Amino acid sequence: MRASLSIAAALVGAAAAAPKIPFASTTDTIPGAPLVYTRQSTSACFLIGDETLPAETADIAADLASSVTCSSSVTTIANVPDVISGSTAFSSIDFSQSSQTPLTFALSKFATASPLADTDLATFQDMLDVYQATEAGIRSVGGSLAIKVPKFFLEMQVSRIQTAQGNPPTAAGLQVDHLRDKVLKNAPKESQTLLDQVTALATQLS
Repeated sequence: MRASLSIAAALVGAAAAAPKIPFASTTDTIPGAPLVYTRQSTSACFLIGDETLPAETADIAADLASSVTCSSSVTTIANVPDVISGSTAFSSIDFSQSSQTPLTFALSKFATASPLADTDLATFQDMLDVYQATEAGIRSVGGSLAIKVPKFFLEMQVSRIQTAQGNPPTAAGLQVDHLRDKVLKNAPKESQTLLDQVTALATQLS
């Protein structure tokens, strides 16, 4: 009997000395593990597919989920619901419905006021929001990303307006020059004349 008690005590002691394995819940983030962004990460109405979104796009989609609404009857590119921000619907400024090239459309449709600081920033932000939401929807179904040219141009215009109004963005990815380069990089088939117009606009900040 004493031998049995000694063995039991030894086993308990060994268990107490063993290293404890920390418990990880399903909501914990494991250091070093890649983050996966899917449609399930947000309730955004414009995400109609299950393709994994790039981290930046997923963050934007999550930010827009509560402010952008979706039409229940109208769809646009890749069957993404028509999205509305403020009084602006994507269908009303949809570059894909124009006979112009994406950059020609952007330069004409998204022109700013003169002087630049007089431009209505809220309207341009609404236009950018519906473009970003629609791009996220297109990415969620693995569709064509021709939308990036006018989307990046709109981002550049918003940055220019903010700068002219005395509130330049601080994030590196939102700087005018960075966004200019994004437009140029994604518009290799556009004419040099149009590309030069983008380059010139990037220097006009007042």
